[in-house]
Amino acid sequence: MAPPRLTAARVSTLDDDELQALCEATDAAILDGGGFGWVTSPGRRTLEQYFRGILLVPERALFVGRLDGVIVGATQLLRPPRNNEAQAMAATLMHSYTAPYARGHGLARLMTVTVEDCARALGYQVLNLDVRETQTVAIRLYASLGYQHWGTHPHYARIGGEVVGGCFFTKRLRDGTLPAAARDQTGHPAALAATAQPATPEAETPAPPPRPLTLYPAIDLKDGACVRLRRGEMDDATVYSDDPGAQARAWIAAGCRRLHVVDLNGAFAGHSVNAEAIEAIIANADVPVQLGGGIRDMAAIERWLSAGIARVILGSAAVKDPGLVRDACRAFPGRIVCGIDARDGRVATEGWAEVSELSATELGLRMEDAGVAAIVFTEIARDGMLTGLDIAQTCALSARLSTPVVASGGVGRIEHLQALKAAAAHHAGIEGVIVGRALYDGRIEARDALAALA
Repeated sequence: MAPPRLTAARVSTLDDDELQALCEATDAAILDGGGFGWVTSPGRRTLEQYFRGILLVPERALFVGRLDGVIVGATQLLRPPRNNEAQAMAATLMHSYTAPYARGHGLARLMTVTVEDCARALGYQVLNLDVRETQTVAIRLYASLGYQHWGTHPHYARIGGEVVGGCFFTKRLRDGTLPAAARDQTGHPAALAATAQPATPEAETPAPPPRPLTLYPAIDLKDGACVRLRRGEMDDATVYSDDPGAQARAWIAAGCRRLHVVDLNGAFAGHSVNAEAIEAIIANADVPVQLGGGIRDMAAIERWLSAGIARVILGSAAVKDPGLVRDACRAFPGRIVCGIDARDGRVATEGWAEVSELSATELGLRMEDAGVAAIVFTEIARDGMLTGLDIAQTCALSARLSTPVVASGGVGRIEHLQALKAAAAHHAGIEGVIVGRALYDGRIEARDALAALA
């Protein structure tokens, strides 16, 4: 009999069969008590939502292990937020497990080594992990791979009514000593000092370069057509296309890898109005689509995520029903975005018709605590005016948050995108930018915008 074929690789998409196999392996590992955060299985639907959400979170990379081509295990690489410069050289290995029916072949070792290789390629110098002290097989594996046990937490977890300790490990991925300040920033100076070598300039490795910013072409829907407003005024709309599906195909053909859709009528009505147009966009898009406008209850969130929307944007609900945001983030991790639309720094709601006393920063901090995957920040006074982004407010918000921030409102020339890219070099939490009228008018070509943000 031929030996089993083992493979381990990072994945960015999963088809239905792969997702089912992954959920089965996860279920089995949870029931066996190994390597995952759940003590009891949360159910197949929750697991499916969890893994679909993980694939959308920029800070997480999902790796799967296969036995004869079938997924039987997984692990994740957690990267620090881009605006956390202090920890830019350290990543975390987490949620590593192999299904009980596939153990004994060395797959866990292969997955760990694969994650290490990826972390090195991304420029990380330290890999951290933690594991329950009852998982002796995993502890032996990490020790054999050179991980240093630097500490134990006596109250790490509660399993079956009993308190269980946890072991913390760290591993240097590169030779040479980091600068003293960087050693302190890992949080584990004693463990690193034990393996320190004499520092040389050649041994120091720079932090990973900033990732390119994401371009989100805007598809704003009013009465079934693609429009752009000025300063959010519904009576000041320019119609650009009466075929939203065709517009989605056009942006994708131009090279855009994400789409930003807003149901303008829905934002005023408090419920989805342009459903037919949204469904046409979903049917014509093979890239992730994020949707906002009039989504204000869990039923609407579930409806659109089930229909194929990748991320739902909550705006008015973030101000008026923060409990909904928190519940949605728990139910759909990585798939809930907060839209913060502000006039002079104060948050506007109900399709920008009402202005609250809440500041954009205060709402951002609340939504970060709720667990949103990203924040879309728009300065309403600039939206559709082509006069440039409010980069100062965007940077100020990003500086206070660890959640990625997407800039919006006012892009009119390629220089505006270049200015945002320059600012993002110092504010790594800025993740992307939404562009509307300037793309539709031809003031900026999509290929030039993508190049400016690369």
